[in-house]
Amino acid sequence: MHVHKNDTVLVISGNSLGKQGKVLKVFPEKARVIIESVNIVKRHSRPTQKNPQGGIVQKEGPISAANVMVVCPKCNEATRIGHAHVTDPTSGKRKTMRLCRKCKEMF
Repeated sequence: MHVHKNDTVLVISGNSLGKQGKVLKVFPEKARVIIESVNIVKRHSRPTQKNPQGGIVQKEGPISAANVMVVCPKCNEATRIGHAHVTDPTSGKRKTMRLCRKCKEMF
């Protein structure tokens, strides 16, 4: 999946078009993500011991990962993500790094 937890993303389609936020949770099996303060939904909750009042709770709902683009930390623009294979000089192991398609910065 091109989106990871704690990435800053930009929503490119849907009701939340143009909003930016941090990824809180990723569901790779369903290709969906939960983004901070994006796609706010209302849920009715019955009274419990934690919340004896009950009532209507607002929280973030999941949106499709195809509807978001990662914002590059260096150039601060929404971009597609590429992958590069890098050899670690200390251990000699190969790692896959993500990179910005616009500024070629690895992250």
